[in-house]
Parts: sequence; structure tokens; C-alpha cells
Amino acid sequence: MTSLRKRGSRWVRLVAAWSTALALTACATSVSDDGSSGSREAQYKRVLADPRPSPADVIEAAGAPSGVARADNGSLFLTYDAGNVEDDEGPAASAWRIVDPGGRTVAEHAEHTDAEAAPVAFEGVRGGFVRVPPGEGAGGAYALDLAGKRHKVVISETALRTRPGDILLAAPEPTLVYRPATRTLAPPAGVPADGIRFAVDERGTVWSLDQPLAEEPNRVVRQRGGRTLGRIAVPKPYTGGVLAARGGTAGLSLIQGERVRGLLLTTDGGGHWRTVLGDGIPFTALKGAPEALVLEALADGRLLVGEEGGRYWLAGDRTNSAFRELTTPARFTSLTVVGTTLYGIADATTATYDLVKGEGLWISSDGGRQWRRHRQR
Repeated sequence: MTSLRKRGSRWVRLVAAWSTALALTACATSVSDDGSSGSREAQYKRVLADPRPSPADVIEAAGAPSGVARADNGSLFLTYDAGNVEDDEGPAASAWRIVDPGGRTVAEHAEHTDAEAAPVAFEGVRGGFVRVPPGEGAGGAYALDLAGKRHKVVISETALRTRPGDILLAAPEPTLVYRPATRTLAPPAGVPADGIRFAVDERGTVWSLDQPLAEEPNRVVRQRGGRTLGRIAVPKPYTGGVLAARGGTAGLSLIQGERVRGLLLTTDGGGHWRTVLGDGIPFTALKGAPEALVLEALADGRLLVGEEGGRYWLAGDRTNSAFRELTTPARFTSLTVVGTTLYGIADATTATYDLVKGEGLWISSDGGRQWRRHRQR
């Protein structure tokens, strides 16, 4: 009987302890939801107000990268932005982090800024990364090596005759190519004055969409080393849109009215062209503006077609004769191609204190059949 009374007394004490713990947890949750010092909202606001935020704090507040670039050795350059939730003005913070192929952080940086500042963007190049000029002109561009050390970029007004390894860094106003070997940024030689869209492939060929002021059709022009290799008129009744080129393939979205209705593409470097109005892509299902179209060429010549925040299709092979829709692990706000690897970012479309489902960077090396979430070591 004494043993039973002891057990009963112990049970009462355990229940009381559990009840107290549950009450404290509920209280803590309530305080967190109200925006106290322990909540995500409060942490986010502290990061924005901090004149010298740490990279880790900015990255945690942002939740997902705003952009991704990859260098030739496989290192990733991730940019992060935390903006003002209540208004499109006010304080903000940005950060970048270089991650080596093994997932280790090798360099990072953060700074206090404001919501109206141009977002930081970088492109991967041989031996590191180069910053995209934040405004008109070439000012603000600089290079980072794989260890994050900053290097000066030579800005030249003399046009470069493009060659293999050059990359398109900015377009169309101004149109600038970057040469990693000399860290030189300059306009490409010989591009059409009426060019409105540009792409530079791995052979140094400059592809441009020429939009004459007269009642002439748009034209796709290809050049290398300042010399014109060929041109083709965009078929009526379409006008040209987004342009991409890589791996012997060049593709141009075809616009009719306010919608994308197909593709004009070549798979033999411009020798032969054909119009694609289907082949697995339901162009009538594309709801966004023509400018929101995602059109990228993989290193093997396959084209990726889709919409920001929507659906995506990838060609089955370099003939680009049939496309299949990708199944993604989350709703991607952006999808980027580097080589043959797909990088999808799931994030909120506007600044928010909360995370969205699946938020973060997702990577696929097999054409979107399998995805892995990027996690740093």
C-alpha cells in the first residue's frame, strides 16, 4: 500500500511538471508570435537595423539565396538579400558567400544597405567570379578569386573582338563582355546598333536580336571576332524575345501580341533554323509576360524553357525535338543553368518574415529527375 501511495505521489509530481513545461512552451510561442526579441520577425528587423551585420545573420534572415553563380572549379557564389517588409524603402542588408566544391565556406561578406539599392549579382568565370555592373556603364565591376580576394577589373572603351572564354556580363545598355584572362571589361566589336538582345556562347560567338526601326522583320545576327557570320529574319507574324546560345544551339522566343507562342532555333551553329510551336511545350499555357520567360541553353545544346515562378520544360537531347516538363521539389522563383546542372531557388516573391515551403537552393545534375537541397558544411 505504501508503494502504491509513493507511485501515485510521483505520478502527480510528473503531471505537474509536464503541465508547467507545456505552459511555459505555450507562453514562449505566444511571445514569439507577438514579435518579441526571440521571434524571427524581431531577428529580421535587428539585421536590417544593424550598421555592420554579420554574413551569417543576413543569410539566416534571408532564408534563401537571391542568386547563384559557379566558377570553373565548381565553387559556388551565393548572394543573399534581406529587404524591408513593410515598405519598398528603408534599411536592408545583403551578403555573399563563396562555397567550395566540398560545401565549405571559404569567404563571405555582408553589408548594411537600403531597399532601393541595386541587388548584388555575380557571374562565374575561370578562376573566380566577376561582379555585374550595378547600373549603367561599367562602374562597380570587380573580380573575386576563389578565396574571395578582390581584384581590379580593367574597363576599356576599345571594343573587344570576342574569342572563346569571353562572357556576356551586361546587356543591352550598355552591352559588355568580360575576358577572364586579362580581367578586362569592354563592349564587343561589331554588334548591330539596333541590337536589343544578346548572348555569347563558349566559342566567343556573339548572337544578337536586331530590331530595326523601319518596318522590317527582326533579325538574329551571329558574329565572331567582329566579323558577321550570318543572319536570319524572324518569321512573320512573330517578333523576337529572349535569346540563348550554348553548345551549338541558339534559341529565340517568338512573340505574338503579348504572349510567347514558340521558338526559333538552330542546333548546328546557325546553319539551319526551324520554328518550334509545340514539341511538348504547351505555349498557350504560358501566362506570364514575354519578359518573364526563362530560356537557357545547357552546355550540351539542350534548351530549358519556362516561366519564373511557374512551369519548366527541358529538351530530351541536343536535337531539341521533344521537351518534357520538369517535376520540381518546390515552387521555384528562379531556375538557372550552369553547364548541364540546374539550380532552382525557392523563395518568397516579396520580402517577408516567414519562410515558404521548401525555401532554399535546390540542385539537379541529371536534367531535373532528381534534386538535392544545398546544405553547407
